[in-house]
Amino acid sequence: MKAAQLYGINDIRVEDVSMPQTLDGNEVRLMVDAVGICGSDLHNFQTGQWMDQLPMVPGHEMTGTVIELGQNVQTLSLGDKVVADSRVWCGQCSACQAQRYNHCPSLAFVGESMAGGMSEQVVLKEQQLLKVANNLAADIRVLSEPLGVSLRVVKQLAATPGALVHVAGGGAIGGFAALLLQDIFAHPVQLSEPNQTRFAKLSALMQLSPKPRPFHFAIDATGIPMVINQLIEQIEPGGRIALVGLPQHNDSIDILRVVEKEITLVGCSVFDTEQREAIAYLAALQDKLKSLISPPLQLKDVPDTYDKLCRSHVDYLKAVIYPNRH
Repeated sequence: MKAAQLYGINDIRVEDVSMPQTLDGNEVRLMVDAVGICGSDLHNFQTGQWMDQLPMVPGHEMTGTVIELGQNVQTLSLGDKVVADSRVWCGQCSACQAQRYNHCPSLAFVGESMAGGMSEQVVLKEQQLLKVANNLAADIRVLSEPLGVSLRVVKQLAATPGALVHVAGGGAIGGFAALLLQDIFAHPVQLSEPNQTRFAKLSALMQLSPKPRPFHFAIDATGIPMVINQLIEQIEPGGRIALVGLPQHNDSIDILRVVEKEITLVGCSVFDTEQREAIAYLAALQDKLKSLISPPLQLKDVPDTYDKLCRSHVDYLKAVIYPNRH
């Protein structure tokens, strides 16, 4: 079958790969309907930092159709539409025993520790799959994972009902968080995003605050220490900032100002139950979400799309690949 494989820094290839011929009892084979390209995929492409082995089929944001079941699978049937939970947890630690899988010390991810969805088929464990409605289009289903991350940061922020929220970063996670804040949780939103194409796309969908206003709650979806320090300086004393962006470098944060202003910084790691909750919001948000994704892309487009995304030469927030379209 065809798949994209990451071989190393700036080296991703589309080629023929083999698939397991037999399934373990708790495994499920999917025909991959769609797979998204995440910022962490691009980070691995540029640095190789989080890859457990190479070459590796990337892609943890995926949806597919069940085409084969291991003999012990009980919750799924042939033909079911599913989305993947991207997390790979140990199942033995205290966090896993409490079902806080995103706090597992050994937490890994599909597409980094095991083959991901940038292929025509993929094999995952039953526990990694969430059933979704058959009437949701693949390009909407595939957004459940990043929407779950965005929902996690919104919940971790815990903004006072009706309070203005400042979102720094209008990529997929920040953009989806802004949509959730406004359309689902009825918060006014102001957005800082230097990419004017992204800003214009989100502005067309939302009633953004027209000019900067004082704010008590903020989300950083950039991971850029300079941006975080700007939020620390701009936020009202006693404010709260939820951090979801992943930094490229460990530059310093102005802790002195955090202390002086009594600011609360909250980390947000993937999601807990939020992906399952996000599935319920897909139908309500689908029209707006559709306007933020790429035109249909095929596996053969993956290397060029990675290059364009790394250079910000795109006019969409989320690239979606359809591995079985030729």
